[in-house]
Amino acid sequence: MKGVDTIARIRREFSVRGKTIKEIVRELHVSRNTVRKVLRSGATSFEYERKVQPQPKIGPWRPDLDQLLMANEGKPARERLTLIRIFEELRGRGYEGSYDAVRRYARGWRREQSAVTADAYVPLSFAPGEAYQFDWSHEIVVVNGATTKVKVAHLRLCHSRMLFVRAYPRESQEMVFDAHDRGFAFFKGACTRGIYDNMK
Repeated sequence: MKGVDTIARIRREFSVRGKTIKEIVRELHVSRNTVRKVLRSGATSFEYERKVQPQPKIGPWRPDLDQLLMANEGKPARERLTLIRIFEELRGRGYEGSYDAVRRYARGWRREQSAVTADAYVPLSFAPGEAYQFDWSHEIVVVNGATTKVKVAHLRLCHSRMLFVRAYPRESQEMVFDAHDRGFAFFKGACTRGIYDNMK
């Protein structure tokens, strides 16, 4: 990895001072390929990132490690083993490599697993009249010059996203029933199901 200052110096030595690639290599202790790469491109920084990490000791133990990681992932959170315990279990089976190799492999394995689960996205789509969402909020309003807190019921159709809002002086079961009654009258009909948060 070469810093911006080294790249700038290579370009300055070549373009301004007229030095050859060979002289720049000797003076700055960089390879010919690096000097050529800097002079040919307009990039301001070059970073090398290893694409594949060689793991010669883990190679034959991958099936065992995959099985241990998969079994561990299926357990409840409180019963899961730490990575050290998984490493010790693998050592008990005959693995002679380092813990660091197991840790790197487990990090990559988790990344792959999360990518697989992230692909399982189900978009929400609703047919007309299929569902509505109900929620409420606390709002501060000014009524006759006095600041007061009101409870606001929100009833939204899931298909069209049409919204009905009504404010109440307090939060009660009657408020919930009245909001539904007035909302369905406003929408001129009811849906087949409702979606609610915090149903305790």
